[in-house]
Amino acid sequence: MSATDSVRLRLIASCPDRIGIVARVATFLADRGASIADAAQYNDARSDMFFMRSEFTIGGGDAARIELETAFKPIADELKMEWRLVDADRRQRVVLLVSKFDHCLAYLLHRRKVGDLEFDVPCVISNHDDLRSLVEWYGIPYHHVPVPKDPEGKQAALQKTADLIGEAEPDTIVLARYMQIFPPWLCERYRHRVINIHHSFLPSFVGAKPYHQAEERGVKLIGATCHYVTEELDAGPIIEQDVARIRHSDSIKDMMRLGKDVENAVLSRGFRYHLEDRVIVQGNKTILFS
Repeated sequence: MSATDSVRLRLIASCPDRIGIVARVATFLADRGASIADAAQYNDARSDMFFMRSEFTIGGGDAARIELETAFKPIADELKMEWRLVDADRRQRVVLLVSKFDHCLAYLLHRRKVGDLEFDVPCVISNHDDLRSLVEWYGIPYHHVPVPKDPEGKQAALQKTADLIGEAEPDTIVLARYMQIFPPWLCERYRHRVINIHHSFLPSFVGAKPYHQAEERGVKLIGATCHYVTEELDAGPIIEQDVARIRHSDSIKDMMRLGKDVENAVLSRGFRYHLEDRVIVQGNKTILFS
């Protein structure tokens, strides 16, 4: 297989568990000359469901991908499989939303600039104008959409935000400390494609000011959670989490300083898992092939 005509693909699939699924898929790929570089699978005994992620290369360019999809469909139908075949080398279009805190946004943009995370950013949208210079330094369009407090003004702002997102045609949306609630209709439109970083170890301390809640409760660990956005606030399927230990003498300011490092690390890892198609949503949980 020459490198010039080969394509790198990922097969992401889930189906009711049965004997022989891995063998069936591996044989199908081998018969077509595919070279499997990475494969992972998991059986969830409680739901009796099977999940898999296979990454492979195959000759024939884009025509091979189309032929592969057509040939695999009868097998997928027989196995009652939900599946998708992904071009592993295609860079996702990612719209970033942010408010005033800049640490998560700056971290993602820097990781992108140095090549640690590969994705394209058609635009950044914010309800404040504070971070315009940072974003435009990277050569990325910045849209300022103020969100008034009155219901009518807020609805108009959300619609404007939705219109800008739609014009950007994103594969994924990342809320990099965007302090506005996505309406249910927008959550549904981009189901399992909107990623949020929440500055607590969910399900603890949902909503605003979690560091203040943590200080009042006297916790010894603070954390961050990367999750998909759903209609219920801070309750979507969790992708990644981590914690940092704190002392009884730490102030809220200390917690926020420590928490920013955790937020950056958790969002970066969770976002990478999503970009690399390592996450499969099962109900309100995720299967993570990390």
